[in-house]
Parts: sequence; C-alpha cells; structure tokens
Amino acid sequence: MTTATRLGTHITDREAEKGRVALQGFLGITSDWDCSTEERTQLLGGVSRATLNNYRKLKPTRLSRDTMERVSYVMGIYKAVRVMYPTAERAHRRIRLGSTDFPFSGKSPMEFMAQGSIRHLLLTRRYFDAKRGWA
Repeated sequence: MTTATRLGTHITDREAEKGRVALQGFLGITSDWDCSTEERTQLLGGVSRATLNNYRKLKPTRLSRDTMERVSYVMGIYKAVRVMYPTAERAHRRIRLGSTDFPFSGKSPMEFMAQGSIRHLLLTRRYFDAKRGWA
C-alpha cells in the first residue's frame, strides 16, 4: 500500500467519523425538540425514511456537503436557543411556538425550518443569533 492510498483512506475514515458525530448531534437535538420523522427528513433536505433509518444506526457515514451544512445550522440554532433561555424545557418549547417575527410569519421556527429549504435553516439561524445579540 502506498502512502497516498493510506492517506486517502485515512481522510475518508475521518470524514465518515465526522458524519457519524454530526448525525449523533442532529438526532439528539431533534429528539430534544420532539421532532417527527417527517420533520427530521425535511431538516436534512428531504431525505427518504430509509436514509434516515440508516443514519439512526450511527455508523460512520460520509455525508454530503449539503447535509453537513444543514446539521451545522441545526446545531447553531440549538445553541442559540439554549443560550437565550434559562432552562432546556423553555428553549425546546420555543422552537414550537408560533411567531409573527420575520421570517416566520405566524409559523413556529420548526414549521418554518421543516419546509425543507436550506434557506429556511439559514434564516432561522440568523434570527436566533440576532435575538441573542450575535448578529
């Protein structure tokens, strides 16, 4: 085995482990938020239920750039909301409360994010970052 081949395998293994850790975080957050299977699939960009079920096994999985970006947004939103509210219960409940603020237009942040577009995740992240003073 050449050095290049070993290096390539090492990078692939690291990327797959990053994917596993990202999915572990995502699944934990969406559990805290009491997300349905449909909400989880939409947050991940409309993946199939079979793909979500494979992700739930938490095996090392190389995720697409889009999926990693989506998981990153979810993690950032989770962190922002947890910083804003004194208890986990209130923070988790906030994701389910309707809001007339932009960009939600009467929807809850979860309803808004679960529309499936990465833009919905981006706008939700910006909203909560601005609310906590990190705009």
